[in-house]
Amino acid sequence: MSTTDAALPALPSGEPPRTTRPGGVFARPQTDTGWRSWVTTVDHKKLGIMYGTAALFFFVIGGGEALLIRIQLATPNGKLLSADLYNQVFTMHGTTMIFLVVMPIGAAFMNYLIPLQIGARDVAFPRLNAFGFWCFLFGGVMLNSSWLLGHAPDGGWFNYAPNSGVIFSPTHGIDFWNMGLLITGIASLTGAINLIVTVLNMRAPGMTMMKMPVFTWMALVTQFLLLFAIPVLTSAQFLLMFDRLFGANFFKTAQGGDPLLWEHLFWIFGHPEVYIMILPAFGVVSEIIPVFARKPLFGYPFMVFSGIAIGFMGWGVWAHHMFASGIGPISVAAFSMSTMFIAVPTGVKILNWLATMWGGKLKFSSPMLFSIGLVTMFTIGGLSGVTHAVAPADTQQTDTYYIVAHFHYVLFGGALFGFVGGWYFWWPKAFGYALNDTLGKVHFWLMLIGFNLTFGPMHILGLQGMPRRTYTYKNGYGFNFWNMVSTIGAFVITVSFLVLAYNILASRRKARKAQGVGTGRLTMAADPWDGRSLEWMLPSPTPAHNFDEVPVVRSLDEFWHRKYGEEEDGRLVRIAATEDVVQKGTNTDVHLPSPSYWPIVLAFGLPFIGYGLIYSLWFAVLGGICVVGGIYGWVMEPSVDPDAGHHDPEPGATEPEPSGEAAADEEAALVD
Repeated sequence: MSTTDAALPALPSGEPPRTTRPGGVFARPQTDTGWRSWVTTVDHKKLGIMYGTAALFFFVIGGGEALLIRIQLATPNGKLLSADLYNQVFTMHGTTMIFLVVMPIGAAFMNYLIPLQIGARDVAFPRLNAFGFWCFLFGGVMLNSSWLLGHAPDGGWFNYAPNSGVIFSPTHGIDFWNMGLLITGIASLTGAINLIVTVLNMRAPGMTMMKMPVFTWMALVTQFLLLFAIPVLTSAQFLLMFDRLFGANFFKTAQGGDPLLWEHLFWIFGHPEVYIMILPAFGVVSEIIPVFARKPLFGYPFMVFSGIAIGFMGWGVWAHHMFASGIGPISVAAFSMSTMFIAVPTGVKILNWLATMWGGKLKFSSPMLFSIGLVTMFTIGGLSGVTHAVAPADTQQTDTYYIVAHFHYVLFGGALFGFVGGWYFWWPKAFGYALNDTLGKVHFWLMLIGFNLTFGPMHILGLQGMPRRTYTYKNGYGFNFWNMVSTIGAFVITVSFLVLAYNILASRRKARKAQGVGTGRLTMAADPWDGRSLEWMLPSPTPAHNFDEVPVVRSLDEFWHRKYGEEEDGRLVRIAATEDVVQKGTNTDVHLPSPSYWPIVLAFGLPFIGYGLIYSLWFAVLGGICVVGGIYGWVMEPSVDPDAGHHDPEPGATEPEPSGEAAADEEAALVD
C-alpha cells in the first residue's frame, strides 16, 4: 500500500488535526467546506455522495431517453423519432442506465458504507478512489457529448459486430461509445482493487470474514467480478477501436474476421455484469430487512455463500445470450443447464429473506417497502429468466419485448428498488436528516404501480411477437393497447421520482427550520432505525474521521449486541442505552489523508486522448501532457502544506511515539 495514499490513524499527541507522513512530516487534513473541498476530496464518504449525485444526473438523462422511446411507441406509426434517431436513443438509454446509473449507484453505496461497516477510517487508497470517480464522471460526459458533436452511438448497448463497424456505422457515435466506456472502465478497475484491499486488510480488530455484514460481503464479490469482467470488455473494445480507427480486421468477415468473437467477449463480460449490478442491491436489502423485522438475518452463512456461488456461476452462463447465433447443440445444452443451476443460489437468498420476515415484528417503513419490492419484482424477473434456459423458447423470445420485460424486472425491479430502499435507509447517516416517510410510501406505491404498468405488458407484447429495437409498428398487429398502457406506466414512474425529488428538498427545508439552522450541517439521532451494524454507532452525519476509536468486534451484528442481550429464558432485553454505545464524533486527533487536485487533473486528460483518437492527434497530445503532468504531480506532491503552520521538529527531536491500538493501526497503515 502506498505510504502517500494510506488512511493513517490517530496519534495521542493532542496536536491539531493533521495528516502524518513517513519521517515525521505532517500536512493539514481536509477542513474546507466549499466547492474546493469536493473537487479535491479523497474522503470515501464525499466520493460516495458524489457517485450517487452524478448517477442521479445521468438517471435524469437516461430516464428522458426512456420517455422518448415510450412516446414513440405509444401509438402505431409514431412520428416523434426517425429510425436513425430512435437507434441512437435506445442505445444511449441502455448504455446510460447500465454503465452510468446502476453501476455507479452501487459504487456510491460501496464507497460510503464499506469502511464504516468494517470499522475503518477510510479506504486503502484514498487518492486512487478519487481518481476512479473522476474517470467515471469524465467518461460519462464524453459519452454523452456525442449528442452535441453530430451523432450518438446507434448500435445498441451491446454494439454487435459487424453493425458496429465503419461500413454499417460510419459516424463517430460508436467511437464515442468505445472511448467513453474505456474511461469508465478505468474507474471500475481502480475501484475494484481499492475496495478488495480495503475489505481484506482494513477490518476492525476481531472482525473475521464471517462477522462482516452481508452488504460488505456482496460488495466484495462484486469487486472480484469487476476485476475479472472489465478487462474482457476492455479487450473487445480495443479490438473494435483498432478495426474502426486503424483499419484492423478483427470483426470484418470479408477480411477473415469473426463477428461472433465480439459476441463471446461481450457476453463473457455481460452476464457477470448483471450480477455486478444486482449483488450490491441484494446486500442492501439484506441489511434493511433484519432491522425492520426485528430479527437477525436468517441463514447468514447461506446468504454469504449463495452470493459467492452466484458470482462464480455467473461466468458459466454467458452463451444463453447467443442461442440464436448458431453456436451448436452441445454448447446450447451446456449453457441451458448452467442457466437453470444459477437459479438455485438466487432462490436461497429469496427464501432466506422470506424466513427473516416470517414471525418478525415487521415495520413497513419506506426502506422496508422498497426491500419487499425488490424481493417480489426480482422473483418475477428470475422466473421469466429461467424460461430462457429452454433453448427453443429462448430462440423465439430473444428478439422480442419479452426479453425487454425480463431484464427490466431484474435490473429495475431488482437493483433500483433495492438502491432506492437504501437511499431512504442510510440517508440520515449521510446527510443528518431523514426523508419524510409518508412521501416515501407515496413514492413506493407510484413506482411499484408504474413499474408493473410499464414492463408487465411487455411480456404480453413479446409473446404476441412484437420485435424489440424497432422504432415503430403498424396498426392492426394487436400491439396498440399494451403499448399505450406501457407508456402510461412510464409517466407514472416519472411522477414517482418527482415525489422523491420533492421529498429531498422538503425534508431538508423542514430539518433546517426545526433546528434553526441557516447554513451548516444538520444533525439527528445516530441510530434512527435501531440498526445492527457498525455504521449506526457513528453520529449522523458521519464525521470526517469516521470512528473516534476503532471498535473491537466480537460478534456478527456487533452494534446490536452492544445494545441488547438475552436473559436466561431467552427473552431479549436492552443492556445499554443507545447514547451510551454511540460514539460522539469529537475526536480531533485523527490523522486523515490530505486533499489533492492531481486525481482530477490526471482523469481530465483521458477524454482528450479519446477525442484525439477520433478527430485529431493534437487533442491526444494535449491529453497526454495532462495525464503525464497529473502522474508527475501525484507522485511528487509535497507532503507539507505551506499554510499548515507546522514546523519540522528541531534536530534531534522526535515525534511522540504512538501506543496501544493507535500504534498497531499506524504500523499497519504504513506497510507498503
